[in-house]
Amino acid sequence: MNSWILPAATLWQRELVRFWRQKSRVLGVVASPLVFWLLIGSGSNDLARYYSGALVLTVMFSAIFSTISIIEDRREGFLLSMLVSPAPRTSLVLGKILGSATLAWLQGLIFLCFAPLAGVRIAPLDLIPVALAILLISFTLTGLGFVIAWRMESTAGFHGIMNLLLVPMWMVSGSLFPMATAHGWVRVLMRVNPLTYSISLMNHTLGMPNSQPGALESLLVTAAFGLVLLAACGIMAAQKSTHSTA
Repeated sequence: MNSWILPAATLWQRELVRFWRQKSRVLGVVASPLVFWLLIGSGSNDLARYYSGALVLTVMFSAIFSTISIIEDRREGFLLSMLVSPAPRTSLVLGKILGSATLAWLQGLIFLCFAPLAGVRIAPLDLIPVALAILLISFTLTGLGFVIAWRMESTAGFHGIMNLLLVPMWMVSGSLFPMATAHGWVRVLMRVNPLTYSISLMNHTLGMPNSQPGALESLLVTAAFGLVLLAACGIMAAQKSTHSTA
């Protein structure tokens, strides 16, 4: 058991130490969604309507940018040394994901401090489910970032995929307009978009009215998506002839 827990805990700690040495990442990750939220929300005179979307965007940026370290570790040879070590590869995957997810969660909590500015009132006891929802979303989005980064050769390619896939996913997740007002193929995209359920989960935990899909459905889909991504990460790392070991 120690041979499985220790590598995961070590990599988790390594991600936190690396982040501590790059404090400017907090400003970049939190400031961009904050500015976007203030501009869109102020323009429509409804900051509360877009708050959940901006919060999830903060978590997504942090989770995705944290997994760029996989590409850097491959280039520096650290990833190869991890894969050839006697430590179980599943523990290595879990350590990387937990480290990045923890950072995304903490930065999501930082953005949570702006809730009063949006007129979103959170009772002290409600902070627990809100924090747990942010943690689940952080874990899920980190798994998504891991899957994308694992096969990438460069950070430029990673950013290209992010702009092509993740930004449109966020735009049709209910962040900018609700599913109830969407029409045609856009409504279908929103229904099959896993990020839609993350936004809805945040809306429910923050007490936003008329949130779709339902709270239980949003929780189950988000959790299931996270588990599927975790399994996919484990399978990719367990392959003997991966791109990362070439």
